[in-house]
Amino acid sequence: MKKALSNLSHMLDEVPAIILTLLVLSVVGMNLLANKSINTGLDWLALDCGILLSWLTFLCLDVLTHCYGPRTATAMSLVAIVVNLLMAGVFFVASLVPGVWGESFVEGSEQTINLALNNTIGGTWFIILGSSIAFAVSAVVNNFLNWGIGQRLKSKEGFGTFATRSYVSTVIAQFADNLVFALLVSRTFFGWTLVQCLTCAITGALMELLFEIFFSPIGYRIAKRLKPNAVMSNEGDVATAEAAQA
Repeated sequence: MKKALSNLSHMLDEVPAIILTLLVLSVVGMNLLANKSINTGLDWLALDCGILLSWLTFLCLDVLTHCYGPRTATAMSLVAIVVNLLMAGVFFVASLVPGVWGESFVEGSEQTINLALNNTIGGTWFIILGSSIAFAVSAVVNNFLNWGIGQRLKSKEGFGTFATRSYVSTVIAQFADNLVFALLVSRTFFGWTLVQCLTCAITGALMELLFEIFFSPIGYRIAKRLKPNAVMSNEGDVATAEAAQA
């Protein structure tokens, strides 16, 4: 346990604060925005506003995996999950605090508006738990698949390599994320069929892939700037200072 905490501490020291911050904020924001669905007008396409930030989550993971290895990226994912759970607790407490929201002073029922906003930030335990499990699974899939593809490509550098690793790992990991969440939450608590769960997982993953394709050049530029300064071990993860010096 002590060694694990020591390794985590070193990883946190090595990983750029801005990347970890963006990862954590995207996970927290994604789960909050997921409370609002997107009306696509299509029965087979189920999306929520969390998609506006989920691409950033996986782009950060791709950059971390590319520069620091899959174990470091996975460790940062767990950090993001813990922070998200802590923030969910804070939001829940805030939803219980007596008082009115600013929106209560506009036209509309004060009681209705307060109830809606309290329910939104307060969250529902099975949604928060389901999304945390789904993200943990998808992060492991994304990080180790991204790394594994990189090990098998002849060229280790260049945008083509970064894009291939990112696109394949993202679409599979996002499919896993959507499917796990749909099976744990949507099917269990909302009565979705297996067909609906699979359709949602596939269409959601394809939409996420489009975001990844659009923003991947930014991720590549960031990774290119970071990688020369990244301290790497033989396994492709951040090494300890002593090992790096040796």
